[in-house]
Amino acid sequence: MNIDQLRRSLKDRWLDYYQENRSWITRLSIWVSCEGKRRPSSSFILGALSTIEPRLVDLLPLIVDLSNHPDRIIVALGLNFDPEQELAHLKQLKAESQRYLPASSVAEIKPRRPAEVDEACEGRDRTSKNDRSPR
Repeated sequence: MNIDQLRRSLKDRWLDYYQENRSWITRLSIWVSCEGKRRPSSSFILGALSTIEPRLVDLLPLIVDLSNHPDRIIVALGLNFDPEQELAHLKQLKAESQRYLPASSVAEIKPRRPAEVDEACEGRDRTSKNDRSPR
């Protein structure tokens, strides 16, 4: 598993979740400052991500063995940022890219999520080799 790929995926999923639920998250008393960044508490972020990112659930026991300090875990995962500022930055990038492209070819810019790695190169929905019939 590529850690940079996991970090990008976690960031994308966290921002998607935050954007979809910001109306109530912004009103919770969970906001903290960590290393100069305003964001929801580490425990809240980890709890939310553990439900929406299955790979993180498998890694959390190992991560907690290495550090049981939630703020350090969030920093290590690349999630120590203000989601409001990050969403504003992404919106600005989208607006700038639309300014330089012809209107007819403008596609919505959304952070790319990495494809899942298929280490065995067998495909996701393929049956076992013994079950395949000649075509």
